[in-house]
Amino acid sequence: MVAIEPLVLLVLALGPGVFWLWYFYHRDKYEPEPAALIVKVYLLGVLVTFPVAFVEGFVGLLIASPLIMGVIIAPIVEEYGKFTVVYRFVYRDAEFDEPMDGIVYAAAAALGLASLENVLYVLTAYVTSPTLAFETLAIRAIFSVPAHALFSSVWGYALGRAKFTAAERRPGIIFRGLALAMMLHGTFNLLLFLSDIVAYATVIFVLVLIPGLWILANRNIRIALRWQRRR
Repeated sequence: MVAIEPLVLLVLALGPGVFWLWYFYHRDKYEPEPAALIVKVYLLGVLVTFPVAFVEGFVGLLIASPLIMGVIIAPIVEEYGKFTVVYRFVYRDAEFDEPMDGIVYAAAAALGLASLENVLYVLTAYVTSPTLAFETLAIRAIFSVPAHALFSSVWGYALGRAKFTAAERRPGIIFRGLALAMMLHGTFNLLLFLSDIVAYATVIFVLVLIPGLWILANRNIRIALRWQRRR
């Protein structure tokens, strides 16, 4: 394959994150959020990648198992990092005024992290060969990049529900949403890990987990949009 300029590859690697950000932004069809705030949360998602990577790297010095790191530590640290962006910087904002907003802002933060992660994976693959870089780009654009938004949409929906629920119920709703997102993220990573070892892991990944994530996200979006229409 003909060599490609790194700058062009960088733009291509950012493309999936931007596309999925556009997709989730436009799912909020009744009262879209301010574009500037969406971009802010997306960029904060990019920035939170650095402390997330630091924590994962530090824990990795203590835990030698790639399986534990990928299936337990990474999902916990990454989902909590993305959650912190939304909870700290936008949850109390006046623009966060309906459950659907939680899904949109969660997706924005998640796709910020996923975009930088995607750039690193694609550029690393490019060092080996341009062909591998494009294969990595294609696979991650379909699976890994949107998956980050799908995981985080779970706790995003929980945040949206919690904000308009009695105060004493909020911590439980948020905790369950965050825990479920971490579990789904861990399951995703586990199936990827097992796909090189167990043949049916790939089948479960493609035919069960990925459709299930989309079904759950669309279900939450439908409920959130119905809430908007009843206002």
